[in-house]
Amino acid sequence: MNDFNFFSPTEIVFGKKREHESGSLIKRHGGSKVLIVYGKGSAVKSGLIDRVKLSLEQAGIPYFLLGGVEPNPKDDLIYKGIDICKAEGVDFLYAVGGGSAIDSAKAVAIGACYDGDFWDFYGTGKPVEKALPVGVILTIAAAGSEASGSSVVTKKEGLLKRDVSSNLIKPKFAILNPQLTCTLPAYQTACGATDIMAHILERYISNTSDVQTSDRICEGLLLSMVEEVPKVIANPEDYQARANIMWAGTLAHNGIAGEGRAQDWNSHRIEHELSGLYDCAHGAGLAVVMPAWMKHVYKRNVPLFVRFATRVFGCTEDKEHPNKTAEEGIACFRKFLTSIGMPETMEELGGREEDIPLLVEKLGLNHGKTGGFVALSEADITEILTSTLEKNVRK
Repeated sequence: MNDFNFFSPTEIVFGKKREHESGSLIKRHGGSKVLIVYGKGSAVKSGLIDRVKLSLEQAGIPYFLLGGVEPNPKDDLIYKGIDICKAEGVDFLYAVGGGSAIDSAKAVAIGACYDGDFWDFYGTGKPVEKALPVGVILTIAAAGSEASGSSVVTKKEGLLKRDVSSNLIKPKFAILNPQLTCTLPAYQTACGATDIMAHILERYISNTSDVQTSDRICEGLLLSMVEEVPKVIANPEDYQARANIMWAGTLAHNGIAGEGRAQDWNSHRIEHELSGLYDCAHGAGLAVVMPAWMKHVYKRNVPLFVRFATRVFGCTEDKEHPNKTAEEGIACFRKFLTSIGMPETMEELGGREEDIPLLVEKLGLNHGKTGGFVALSEADITEILTSTLEKNVRK
């Protein structure tokens, strides 16, 4: 196990109707003038935004509204939020929604405290030195952004999807009410579940040895997802299953599952180019990319993939032919994803074979390699993407 510092400052406020505590929580965490950031309509239609506004009014906290956040959030709305914060003296960001709303709020929080372009921090490694505090009401279990220090947004010019990480943008608190997820369409629920599982696997598939404790954390979270997700696909109103998935989503990305071990994140890097170019759902893109990536790299550590196959999917270990067990586990993972309605092929995302060179180029490797469990060259990534084409998946 590697040395590490674990910092998880987010107060989790979990349970039914906890959004009514918004005003008191914001006040307790130092907010006195708030910008509420949310999506295109569901938070309004459901009455959630009205409940939030009422709670802030009862607490005597003035607020401004920034609605219209899109999936794969874009920079133009973020600039609007930054302008509001600077003009009105906003001192707290309140994201109501899923990862897109939260990541947008984090970007605004950075830009509101910076004289230059907030984009200077995305994909560059430039350290964030100051950010406004952020609070969250989560409405979809997926990105894990409610307790992470990460934000991913898309620059419209060039369709570049990039990220930033900083402890300064870890939310001060996150309200997790599983009831708010019960009206999600099955496809959106499945996309979120896939993202959660990918967050776990990016940590689990590691070159670090002697990490049995976090191995078991990862395996337990994955098992929970395999058991609970089919329940909510069959019955969207299953509160207990929704609750378990929502909590798994937070634990998958607040850092605890990956501390002390090297992590990968190549599947996310590759997928970001897909959703940046095609505007597909992030989870759907991961459903296509991750099994293909696993098939490409598993021989680096076959015993690890055997453990994944046997512990998570209950495969019987073939001790004479461990590669077969490893490949069976990957196949079971792909089958699970398709069983909950996720795509298998690049074409299902709107992708085209002729775009693969552009997707590889946009990663910016410049003939170098990525880091991760296995360092990938442009040729490796081309092979992974090519393997996701329908003619290769279905053969």
